[in-house]
Amino acid sequence: MAFNPVYADSAFLYALVNKRDSVHPSAVESLRNVVIAQRPVVTTDYVLAEALTLAKARAGSVAAIRLLDRLEASDVVSIEWIGPQRFESAKAFFRKHADHGYSFTDCTSFVVMRELALTDALTTDRHFVEAGFKALLPVA
Repeated sequence: MAFNPVYADSAFLYALVNKRDSVHPSAVESLRNVVIAQRPVVTTDYVLAEALTLAKARAGSVAAIRLLDRLEASDVVSIEWIGPQRFESAKAFFRKHADHGYSFTDCTSFVVMRELALTDALTTDRHFVEAGFKALLPVA
């Protein structure tokens, strides 16, 4: 993995393709800064599924397909697969932190971020900050 990668969460991915989202301007600017700094972007298959579902439900099929097309064409974004070992680790994290409001997808993200030693996340989700990561977007 290249120098200082950043993690992309579903809130960020969704905001990129929905110009009506209040976070859209921040998401676009953050992505621009990440690209200028030549920081690779990492996400997971779970986050991609969540972002596509969110985009389709809130902004329609066109927005969801636009997001999928952009991610597939990107040489900046790489997708990590959760797979069986990461899934087991995420289940353990989910159980251990049941007192938090973490979604299971959040837990898979935290497992991958820790495994890859990532500290920065393109997200508005306060759960990333609670879990010890730095959010690069305004936290809701």
